[in-house]
Amino acid sequence: MGAKNSALKIIPAALLSGDNMVIKNTPYIKDIDKALSLLEDLGVKTEKNRRTIKINPKTINKTDLNAKIANKFRASIMFVGPLLARFKEVSFPHPGGCVIGAGGRPIDLFLDGFKHFGAEIIKNENNYKLKATKLKACDYFFTVVSVTATEALMMTAVLANGVTTLRNSAMEPEIKALADYLNSQGAKIKGAGTSTIKIEGVKKIKAGTFKIIPDRIETGSFAIMAAATRSKIRITRCKPDHIRALLEIFKKINIPFREGVDWLEINKPKKLRSYNIKTHEFPGFPTDLQSPFTVLMTQAEGSSLIHETIYDRRLLYVDMLSQMGADITMCDPHRVVVNGPTRLYGKNLTSPDLRAGIALVIAALIAQGKTKIDNIYQINRGYENIDARLRGLGAKIKKL
Repeated sequence: MGAKNSALKIIPAALLSGDNMVIKNTPYIKDIDKALSLLEDLGVKTEKNRRTIKINPKTINKTDLNAKIANKFRASIMFVGPLLARFKEVSFPHPGGCVIGAGGRPIDLFLDGFKHFGAEIIKNENNYKLKATKLKACDYFFTVVSVTATEALMMTAVLANGVTTLRNSAMEPEIKALADYLNSQGAKIKGAGTSTIKIEGVKKIKAGTFKIIPDRIETGSFAIMAAATRSKIRITRCKPDHIRALLEIFKKINIPFREGVDWLEINKPKKLRSYNIKTHEFPGFPTDLQSPFTVLMTQAEGSSLIHETIYDRRLLYVDMLSQMGADITMCDPHRVVVNGPTRLYGKNLTSPDLRAGIALVIAALIAQGKTKIDNIYQINRGYENIDARLRGLGAKIKKL
């Protein structure tokens, strides 16, 4: 499927131009609907037909992001840069999301970056207002590596006066895909996909067609699911090279697989070995695959140290795995030790966030008995039609 983390950045990029834009290979997930609703509330015309979205920004009539919509998903922050760059003003609430994506994740990097471009920031009780008579290029160093902040400032710099340099930038494939599209429409971006990005501002850019790249996190989730359930699964229309960190670990823990340029086949492992992981920005081990991998380690022989370095509250779900029978010791808010293999048992659970949600689904697939997972809205935010797709693979799963 098309990458959630690419789709949610290219939709706001449509605001950088007054021309019509076409987005292909769009996933059917809840956050996409919210992003389109936010556009429509701004007066932008959108049309959705199967996996293609058409956006006509000519009718935009305001730059205030609707709090009722923006509060519900973290990616709403991505609308700020393009609106500021093109219209020189924008107001918005603190972005929402799940338990790790709502108020617990500050937006200081974004605000500091916009300030470096010359924006005046007015903070009220419930929202922020940014104004800039003229955006000027800057030399900005990210004190924390951030994918969304890198993309947000890159889009802002496209229409700023002068040459902007972004240092210690994130290097995810979604960033390069976004830059490649913007360059094809007249932007002048060099170095996207490396730690240093240079952007020469232009007066305006065009709009065209963008095909969303495959979802590397979904690819990794299904690969881990195959290994955990001791199943043979072939994943098509994917980019195995985008999850190289995971595949190298598969070699070490005895999970056989084959791959091509756009396909990946996981074969049934005979014996799983334990392995320590430490999440890291791309090309390291993705934080978004940490929770599924933790479930996998409950079935491996030996002890595994799982070290989450990106998000403070991403290990909240391990208590539910313990309820299912997993032998997990919480060392501190960032580290757990998983002892395996252990037999898991079905329980009534609640999904705390998107990635933990799919981890609980994987745990339920290998558990004895029935498992009920509430708050599946979180899972639907990132995994399209997951119940039907798993039924197609032989799982006994249904949505109530």
